[in-house]
Amino acid sequence: MFTGIIEDLGTIIDISQQKQNTVLTVQSKISSELKIDQSLSHNGICLTVIEVKENQHQVCLVPETLSKTTATNWQIGQLINLERCMQFNGRLDGHLVQGHVDTTLTCLNRIDGAENWVFTFELPARFAHLVVEKGSICINGTSLTCFEITDNSFDVAIIPYTFYNTSIQVIQIGSKVNIEFDIVGKYIQRIAQARYNS
Repeated sequence: MFTGIIEDLGTIIDISQQKQNTVLTVQSKISSELKIDQSLSHNGICLTVIEVKENQHQVCLVPETLSKTTATNWQIGQLINLERCMQFNGRLDGHLVQGHVDTTLTCLNRIDGAENWVFTFELPARFAHLVVEKGSICINGTSLTCFEITDNSFDVAIIPYTFYNTSIQVIQIGSKVNIEFDIVGKYIQRIAQARYNS
């Protein structure tokens, strides 16, 4: 379980194949503090650390993960958001995030202001009920707040700290991002659906 508060930006320094799986080598300031078998969010995807060496760590991506996330398009040199799993003895600064990507969405617009940035993302009808005004959403592992929700899009506003310390800075119009909708909203939807069908 994660919070969507990014700890560090990692750089992909190697991508290799091991039979059907893809092994990613990432360099970051927190890599040396990791342990093998530890869960770590990479742009919102919960992955298991399989090797640690100095300021680098490796994770393994199976075909299912590649087919459902933006990881299939990751390249050497790319920046990705990193977050270690949450500790239950501290504050929850973001919102509850599982690291299980629901879908990928496309950035429709980006407005660069003097001290803030507004990104607009597509919102397919099948997901519209999971996005609410001032509600939480996880984009590439970052906990953000939705606003200006329309029939087919929603906006998020980014403050300078978040922009400069996460991979949202590299998102352009047409970029695909990993999306995880609020787990509370998904459970409410499931309960309501079960009652309706019973």
